[in-house]
Amino acid sequence: MKAFAERLKELREEKGMSQTQLAKATKLSKSAIGYWEAEKRVPNAEVIITLAQYFGVSADYLLGLEN
Repeated sequence: MKAFAERLKELREEKGMSQTQLAKATKLSKSAIGYWEAEKRVPNAEVIITLAQYFGVSADYLLGLEN
């Protein structure tokens, strides 16, 4: 899940958002976002879809399956 962690952080920083701001915007918890970016936990499919839709990218991109 290294690719997911890196891409999530990259997309969040490109928008100039903190983890807290992303959590509020997506109705996810700040701690979960921190765990995902630190590769300590793996998000479920529903979360991956939510984040992909929010950032306007595919789930495959978020997971590192495509560029």
